[in-house]
Amino acid sequence: MKKLRSPLLSVLAIYILCFIFRIIEYFIIRTDQTLLGEAIIHKIAGIIILWIAIKMLSADFEYIGFKRKGIFKNFAFGLLFGISVFTAAYGTEILIAVSQGNFQSLQFYVSSYAVDKNIGNETGILFFLICIVGNIVNVWMEEGIYRGLFQKILQQKYKFIAAAIICSILFGVWHVIGPIRNYYDGLSSMGGMAANIFMLVITSGLVGFKAAMITKLTGSLYMAMGDHFVNNTIVNILHVTSYTGADELMFVRITIAQSLSFLLVLVFYIWKQKKIDSGSAPSEN
Repeated sequence: MKKLRSPLLSVLAIYILCFIFRIIEYFIIRTDQTLLGEAIIHKIAGIIILWIAIKMLSADFEYIGFKRKGIFKNFAFGLLFGISVFTAAYGTEILIAVSQGNFQSLQFYVSSYAVDKNIGNETGILFFLICIVGNIVNVWMEEGIYRGLFQKILQQKYKFIAAAIICSILFGVWHVIGPIRNYYDGLSSMGGMAANIFMLVITSGLVGFKAAMITKLTGSLYMAMGDHFVNNTIVNILHVTSYTGADELMFVRITIAQSLSFLLVLVFYIWKQKKIDSGSAPSEN
């Protein structure tokens, strides 16, 4: 990859460009409020921006983490990891609902994720396909940009941890657009917007840092992509219904899943680094 005079400014310039497309889609085009139910245009634009940036930097997709070796194995591990932590999270949510005498059933349908609830109830196969394709595009773009391109650029100047923290902060801020639009549309108060922004920046930032550690441990983006795909998709298609509504404890479910997965990855990352530092881990050629 071509050496940059100011890696951080270069990352911020690409980030702002991607964010402009995100603002246009969320506030003007509003694709997620159409039949598609997915804000996918700015993500496709992000993939194009990613491709252009890679070419301009004399790099390639494999260099930033899209390694050909182990694609299916790493992606499958990511799917399995994501499913495992969400199984624990769904189980806890169901136990809480049962203890309250309020659990009804688990249901499959496609909805739109809205921080503390799911909106809509679509059961047609087309909606499931749109959801899956939309989330594949989403994880490809976000992992490629944040854990791939940005991480590699920033590591020209900063150590892995510092670069990962910067990328995670940017990834957290990336998610503020939903609460801001809800406030703009009159769907939430100023206090509600501030609370949702705070929650999303923190949780998305931790998710981003977890993905950075996974990418560092595996040497590719695919396990993080698999985990990210489960994280985004499962809350849209698998729902806990009770006698008083659906997904009423979704925030609890997501908090459990993300906290558990973050802690597991953090513990394994620290253990792995200690092995490397002690010289007990095999050296890489």
